[in-house]
Amino acid sequence: MNLSQEEWVAQLEADENVVILDVRTESEVNEGMIPNSINIDIHKGQEFISEIEALDRDKKYYIYCRSGARSAKACEIMNELGFEHTYNLLGGMLEWEGEVE
Repeated sequence: MNLSQEEWVAQLEADENVVILDVRTESEVNEGMIPNSINIDIHKGQEFISEIEALDRDKKYYIYCRSGARSAKACEIMNELGFEHTYNLLGGMLEWEGEVE
């Protein structure tokens, strides 16, 4: 599900059992990430799939990348793998106005 930044943040703060997932490359992550994120690079192909499959399917995943395109793809992949609650941050880090660490 695609959410605007306002919706993404509001829902994230209201939900319990959440994971913030950054699917960017290591060099992008080094420029800063949303606090409390975990990073699994979608460009790693099968390694990405393996790491995703190891995650808890009962949690809710708030996913972002640089612009929102890779994270949308990550949501699709995760849905196919049986994750029911995936939320894509529209605009990604390019439009992110919140905290960065």
